[in-house]
Amino acid sequence: MNSSALIIMAKEPKIGSTKTRLCPPLRADQAAQLYEALLWDTIEMAAGVPGIDLAIAITPPESSEYFKQITPPETILIPVACADIGECLVYVLSQLLAMGYQRVMALNSDGPSLPPEYIQTAIQCLDQHDLVLGPAEDGGYYLVGLQQNQPNIFMGIDWSTHHVLAQTIQAAEQRNLTVHLLPPWYDVDTAADIDRLRDELETLPAKALTYTRQFLGQWPQKT
Repeated sequence: MNSSALIIMAKEPKIGSTKTRLCPPLRADQAAQLYEALLWDTIEMAAGVPGIDLAIAITPPESSEYFKQITPPETILIPVACADIGECLVYVLSQLLAMGYQRVMALNSDGPSLPPEYIQTAIQCLDQHDLVLGPAEDGGYYLVGLQQNQPNIFMGIDWSTHHVLAQTIQAAEQRNLTVHLLPPWYDVDTAADIDRLRDELETLPAKALTYTRQFLGQWPQKT
């Protein structure tokens, strides 16, 4: 058991309920296929980060069998059924802390080109700060890390809006928590994000993001 754990906030890819903002230009089945590719590449990236134990927050809870089939054998699987993202974060992070981990982090599942060094930096910064956040370019965050349970910072947040990061920082400051911000990164939520990821793949090693490359290989032109 390592002293740090990283949990990916994941959904089982399903047609009509995953990446619907990408329809159009994608069809519903294609959007689900893209999300699955992003998810698999995110798991592969995170599993390669040294010094952490990998966990997956499973939504819906009954999709455990799917995640057992696609994750490394030692992966911790935590089924979740919560009213909003905040409740899910409180639940899974508290579960990991209760297992004895000294540093716990939650990561989104649709930004697999994130440099793994950002996760390693988060681990290091948790030794000096109460809260580590990875700002997403849409106003949310792609990563959150804690050393102790802090459920109040996830309450009263306008989830899925551009206010998420600012409101979380404000909640932390009101409780005198020290905050460290990682470099910003992006999620793949729009057609423009797909084009950006396609351009980025041209600069990455050929073996990086295998599943995403395979999917985007079906699209010779930008969206």
